[in-house]
Amino acid sequence: MITDRYLVGTRLRLRRADFPGGGCERKLTQKVPIPRPGGVQGLITNTYLSLAEYDLLASLPAVVLSKTRFSVPPLGVDVFDGPLQGLVLAEAEFTTDEEAESFVPPPECVAEVTNDVRFTGGRLVETSRQDLLGWLAEYGLCPE
Repeated sequence: MITDRYLVGTRLRLRRADFPGGGCERKLTQKVPIPRPGGVQGLITNTYLSLAEYDLLASLPAVVLSKTRFSVPPLGVDVFDGPLQGLVLAEAEFTTDEEAESFVPPPECVAEVTNDVRFTGGRLVETSRQDLLGWLAEYGLCPE
């Protein structure tokens, strides 16, 4: 289970990941996009936090996004909760640009949204269900 708190007015995300075995990971992340097309990753900085550090940062104004992540190598598959319930996104991460550029999504993937900034966490966290349904319709997907 992942709870992301997008700190208002910043490019910072505070994440709490609770694992099935009882462990927990807390981190502060900054993602800076780079102006290149395709699945090339931007710049990412992670700082791992103690409980006290997390709790202090969690007191800042934020908008919250929650999801369950499943590992289906080479993909991480996110199943969203709340207003985005029913949305499932898969993301592959690579160590080199060449790996990213040569990746072919599995046939189960029904739409490619890599270059659609509307499907980034920072944008999804502020998205209404109505807007999400409209976006999915643009991809020819008929929500239930």
